[in-house]
Amino acid sequence: MANKIIVMDLNRCVGCTACNTACKTVNEVEIGNYWTKVVRVGPYPSFEGANFPDVDWYYLPIQCQHCDNAPCVNVCPTGASYFAEDGTVQIDPEACIGCKTCIPACPYGIRYLDEKDLIVKKCNLCKDLTEEGGIPQCVSQCAGLAKWYGDIDEDPSMLSFKGGDDLTLGEACMPFTEDEVYSFPDGGNAPSFRYILRGKAWQDDTDFTLRQGGHGFCLPNY
Repeated sequence: MANKIIVMDLNRCVGCTACNTACKTVNEVEIGNYWTKVVRVGPYPSFEGANFPDVDWYYLPIQCQHCDNAPCVNVCPTGASYFAEDGTVQIDPEACIGCKTCIPACPYGIRYLDEKDLIVKKCNLCKDLTEEGGIPQCVSQCAGLAKWYGDIDEDPSMLSFKGGDDLTLGEACMPFTEDEVYSFPDGGNAPSFRYILRGKAWQDDTDFTLRQGGHGFCLPNY
């Protein structure tokens, strides 16, 4: 089975929310909900004891992590949440009964109940597009060339991952080392997405950063 993921170069993300807009438009995501959003993490001290102006921050796109051991799949009573052949976590709307069991199971607060259709929804990594050989909308429309899509099992280096204008991460981005690649906090769910961050401290505060929208600042969720 494949393992298709998104890698995000946070040094290139400018917080423009183009990914959010493209996602909501193509997937007709209702106002007040999101499949991807962008938060600002920080400002935080650049070094221990530092004060303004010696502070750092970065923009962090947040969406379903398509975990390798997704608890939302494990708890679903009908099999509506399942692993697709490309390794992504999908929801079968015909099988979903809207019981909401999967919502609290997600450690990142990503899932929500669509009050109109009474089914649970989240990022499906643009399944219809990728099955035809395309790339997710949030990747192709990323204005800063910060998002990249590929199969991490085929290319652990991620350098051949595709982005907008058919460029690859290796062609467009500055070099990075293994210790500059991060994932969301892992509580046994094995999040699959990767985040590259150079020269700044990765802030690993799950509850505050992910559920509350960053360190005091959340960009608009259209």
